[in-house]
Amino acid sequence: MNNRKSFITGIKSLCLSAKEKKFLKKYKPWGVILFTRNIKNIEQTQNLTSSIRRIFNDKKYPILIDQEGGRINRLKNIITFDNLTAEFFGNKYTKNFKEFKLFYKLFIDKTSFLLKSVGANINTAPVLDLRLKGTSKVIGNRSFSKDPKIVSKIGDYCIQYFKENGIGTVIKHIPGHGLAKVDSHYFTPVINKGLNYLSKSDFIAFKNKKTFFAMTAHIIFNKIDKEHTVTHSKKLIELIRNKIGFRNILISDDLSMKSLKGSLKENTIKTFNAGCNLALHCNANFKEMEIVGKNSPLIDSFILKKTSQFYKILS
Repeated sequence: MNNRKSFITGIKSLCLSAKEKKFLKKYKPWGVILFTRNIKNIEQTQNLTSSIRRIFNDKKYPILIDQEGGRINRLKNIITFDNLTAEFFGNKYTKNFKEFKLFYKLFIDKTSFLLKSVGANINTAPVLDLRLKGTSKVIGNRSFSKDPKIVSKIGDYCIQYFKENGIGTVIKHIPGHGLAKVDSHYFTPVINKGLNYLSKSDFIAFKNKKTFFAMTAHIIFNKIDKEHTVTHSKKLIELIRNKIGFRNILISDDLSMKSLKGSLKENTIKTFNAGCNLALHCNANFKEMEIVGKNSPLIDSFILKKTSQFYKILS
């Protein structure tokens, strides 16, 4: 595992191309992330993930997926989860807690079963962003609630239930995307609230989370760091480490998103300089993949140690 590099890559299609096999052997990314374009049915996806793991000779090699339920459903070619949004579970939590626990456990057990069936072992959930009025629809019903305490508690259940099923989780988008008025896939959101306000709202949802992974938000918190999105901000990452208290592996959001200005090379280097542990690149554009691969350092002892701890929960 020592010779792997500190990035996660996407791949193009339903099976690895010869070029991609070479790329994985040469650059040795820490993990691979799957999208709907990679998933046709269970057997095909299992073949794909097995072929990735054979390259690394590692049965536990990290394979990630965004499987939140609702509209973020990478398994939609296999099954639909349209009605099972975070909002649905958030409402259930406040109206009938007993039913919430029953339904949510069932939902996560079944999701875990499907993820294992296709060979994924990390789910980039839960979304711990608040649902706030007048903000971008990019979060919307992906959020459990506008109340940070409810979001935090449901987040704990999510992490715990997936862990019991031997699946890793990624809390996102730390330290909170809820106030963003534009979608960071296309624009750079700027938040004007100060640290005092944020500490009593958005940040609360991310505190004391027993997960190995968190994903940064590509947003600017104007009153903390005027220039840089969280992903590129030493100040914000220090705050994530010290004030929010997240001590495990910090993954950038996708470096191919338009929120980040500057070249991909610059954005990759800045991600590590700011204090992220892993850079995420999703779009499977081969030229871009090479830029990220070339500019990502080898994994360090911290990532090695945390990855070994994560491997222990895998069943």
